[in-house]
Amino acid sequence: MSNKWLSPAGIWAPQALALTRMVVGLFLVYHGWEVWDSGKMSDYGKWLTELGFPAPSVMAYLGKGAELLCGVLLTLGLLTRPAALLLGITMAGICFGMGKGRIFMEDQHPFLFVLFAFLFFFAGPGSWSLDARLFSSPARK
Repeated sequence: MSNKWLSPAGIWAPQALALTRMVVGLFLVYHGWEVWDSGKMSDYGKWLTELGFPAPSVMAYLGKGAELLCGVLLTLGLLTRPAALLLGITMAGICFGMGKGRIFMEDQHPFLFVLFAFLFFFAGPGSWSLDARLFSSPARK
């Protein structure tokens, strides 16, 4: 058996990170697209009202807008670390503010996005990204 399978070194690591970032970004775009559905946004506003959030309609639009914006940025790999930071804050708010913080039961979905935000914040966008194209020094390209 090859040592490749047991090695701690990554296999196709920068590309795998980039592919994961793009798929997570597309999931966020899908969820954030609800910002254009007035019925769902009204329901989110009512839910936030029941939870006692201030300016519930504004908070609903800010949350869904952040999902959409972060999704687009992550998909493109543009401004990845700021997008990951905004995503982490938004999803932590959803998980622990709107949800009950039960990350092993009901709040798994938003908590997984928090974990992905940590990954992209600390690891960066991977090789297939606009960040790599725009912000790498010419010697590294």
